Amino acid sequence: MPVFKWAGKNRAGQSQKGAIEAPDKKAAFASLRRQGIAATSVRARPQDIELKIPGLSPGVKEKDLVTFTRQFATMIDAGLPLVQCLEILGGQTDNKTFGNIIKKVQADVEGGSTFADALKKHPKAFPDLYCNMVAAGEAGGILDTILNRLATYIEKSMNLKKKVKSAMTYPIVILLVAFGVVALLLIFVIPTFEKMFTDFGGVLPAPTRLIIDLSQWMQRFWWVVVGGVTLAVIAMKRFRKTEQGLRLTDGLALRLPVVGILVRKVAVAKFSRTLSTLISSGVPILEGLDIVAKTAGNKVVELAILQTRAAIAEGKTIAEPLAQTKVFPPMVVQMIGVGESAGALDSMLSKIADFYDEEVDQAVDTLSALLEPFIMVFLGVVIGYIVVAMYLPVFKLAGTIG
Repeated sequence: MPVFKWAGKNRAGQSQKGAIEAPDKKAAFASLRRQGIAATSVRARPQDIELKIPGLSPGVKEKDLVTFTRQFATMIDAGLPLVQCLEILGGQTDNKTFGNIIKKVQADVEGGSTFADALKKHPKAFPDLYCNMVAAGEAGGILDTILNRLATYIEKSMNLKKKVKSAMTYPIVILLVAFGVVALLLIFVIPTFEKMFTDFGGVLPAPTRLIIDLSQWMQRFWWVVVGGVTLAVIAMKRFRKTEQGLRLTDGLALRLPVVGILVRKVAVAKFSRTLSTLISSGVPILEGLDIVAKTAGNKVVELAILQTRAAIAEGKTIAEPLAQTKVFPPMVVQMIGVGESAGALDSMLSKIADFYDEEVDQAVDTLSALLEPFIMVFLGVVIGYIVVAMYLPVFKLAGTIG
């Protein structure tokens, strides 16, 4: 819809200007008149020319959202009008994509839309949780408080993701480098030894013969390995896009020996923190559980939350159906039950989230401590076997000469 810049006077005779979204100039005049503004000029705002290259346009990062939310809360608390806050923040952000979204939100608000409704038009930048909490803040007249809570929640959510990424990145990188080194040895280094052994003649030891056969196979069919890995990754991604695939893989993740404990603790921390933030902001429990389920990050946990929500809608407490899902630890269920009985569910959930944040730290340390020696032993065995297999014929030749 076109955007028109306008200038005019309000009922008090004060000069004002701004922008409004309308189908045409006549509709813009009519909309301003309904708002009590006598427009003296209305002109179409020039369209911004943007060059969008797929995959290179910057998205809205959580860091951008945190900065925006913190600054917005400070401005609202200082008494600045909502539209002016949006105008300032939209112009100063370094992320052009996010800046354009803020300007569109500003235009919607100037056109008479509520702040929450304007945010809902941009789900990629502002998730459901954000929009629902803003709506609750607008309704209760505590928008600055809600925005500060949102900023704190997003920051803690970012820290939780960083912990999990740090736990998984190190072993994955080490294993990828190890497989790369082994592939280089088999394709480029072993053929040199093979030529040397062929010139010497004689029967090669079985370990050496095995490595040389593997090297020859890799030189001929390396594309099979690359293609197989690529197809496996694509197949897994497509499988995870199905309902059954998500249930199976996410359920397996929860049952894995050490990783499963970490995944479960992360899920509990995220569930507790999100639901606590929503309830303390005045979002109804059923609506809050809907949002929490969407942000669970694990299909099994999501289904457990939705099952709990259905039971609550029938009149049950939150603790009882949570216990029946067998997904959440008994201690968490009992603490939620106590908080519900005492009428302090939000504060109890916040305590559970803080506790499980620390548990995630310990789980990450445990995972790192277990994986490091395992990876070192694995690399030692593989590289050591290749080295020994290549030197066995040399030792045999030296013995023969002796």
